[in-house]
Amino acid sequence: MPLEAGLLEILACPACHAPLKEEGAELICTGKECGLAYPVRDGIPVLLVDEARRPA
Repeated sequence: MPLEAGLLEILACPACHAPLKEEGAELICTGKECGLAYPVRDGIPVLLVDEARRPA
């Protein structure tokens, strides 16, 4: 389920404050050294570092 228009523009990675991009059911940090993947559950971004997936 895509996020509401404009929401992605104001969200940032809580770990490094870089912008996020939507990929499937996750929001991916665009920071070169971070790259955490945050889940989106029922259309709600879960922007908790403890819930994030580390880059592969």
